Amino acid sequence: MAQASGKSAGRSSLGTWGVHIAALLFVVVWTIPTLGILVTSLRDKDQIVGSGWWASFFSSTQVQQVRLAAPDKQTEKDGKFVIEGNVFENPSTSQVSAFGARAQEPTKFQVGTTADLGEGETLQINADGSYVQSSTKKFEGTRGQRVYFSSTVPPRFTTENYGNVLTSEGVGRSFLNSLTVTIPATIIPIMIAAFAAYALAWMRFPGRALLIAVIIGLLVVPLQMALIPLLEMYNGVGNLFGVPSKTYLGIWLAHTGFGLPFAIYLLRSYIAGLPREIMESARIDGASDFEIFMKIVLPLSFPVLASFAIFQFLWVWNDLLVAMVFLGTGSNELVLTGKLNALLGSRGGDWDILTTSAFITIILPLIVFFSLQRYFVRGLLAGSVKGG
Repeated sequence: MAQASGKSAGRSSLGTWGVHIAALLFVVVWTIPTLGILVTSLRDKDQIVGSGWWASFFSSTQVQQVRLAAPDKQTEKDGKFVIEGNVFENPSTSQVSAFGARAQEPTKFQVGTTADLGEGETLQINADGSYVQSSTKKFEGTRGQRVYFSSTVPPRFTTENYGNVLTSEGVGRSFLNSLTVTIPATIIPIMIAAFAAYALAWMRFPGRALLIAVIIGLLVVPLQMALIPLLEMYNGVGNLFGVPSKTYLGIWLAHTGFGLPFAIYLLRSYIAGLPREIMESARIDGASDFEIFMKIVLPLSFPVLASFAIFQFLWVWNDLLVAMVFLGTGSNELVLTGKLNALLGSRGGDWDILTTSAFITIILPLIVFFSLQRYFVRGLLAGSVKGG
């Protein structure tokens, strides 16, 4: 018996470790891409192109090309024509390690040495980026000499990307549009589903079992199959009363309709598992169904309400299809996911804009989830145990 008990304890310990390792793996897999988006959104635009986000905390070596000052900046010194300047716009942040005059040999000359460019022309570039270009003949033309150099660039982080995206790219307006859609589309189905769930759990009326079966059946109806018929019906009602179809009210009703079956099913499972003794005691004391719901059921149902709020908020916030169909694509209507989709098409190479927009998209759902996560598991397990 003791040996069997020891083996059982050993298997239990291994199982616990396995669960912990699996949970840690899921956390790492989820966290790394999110961290990469955040770090990239805070990096300098030029450094994003030059190296990956994992190298953003260390100095990097980059090969760049610039044009020296134009010939009209030349001065005459000791019988030679000289052009002086600096290859960096901000000389204090970077260091030159090598330079060259041809794209095929961008690091041919060591920093600080004087390179012979031919025909009496020389070039010296120092580590701080300062240069001296000299020639025995007068420089001609309107453009300066093109040179290449390798430089060590320290990491640079900035919030300019967020300022540019929220102001010039229109993401700030789309963020407000998404809030306008998501908040009512989360609250409305919770209000309706809570009343319906209580009625289906504790009230007796004809057709109750059939109604529960219909709600369960609606859970398996694909959204895409019901989208077009629902839109045609909504447009017909709008034409009948002279109401425009592309409004916030339309998308609120659409998200409410698509979210109600799951909301009623989840809330009913929880409310039906509340202790019967509480309900009977309240009825003996003369409480009506409305008073029982408001004073007893609703406070006890907060965990499952929070769980559904997380589900519904994330679903509506990340939705693109319903928003495009029921709201439109105008600048005053386009939601955040639609704006990000447009940026992917028009600004496919601008990683500073894309990563910043992506992090703005996920930051609010993260706040909502972590604010309500302590109720999440309790709400999901609600109703599995009598009185739970």
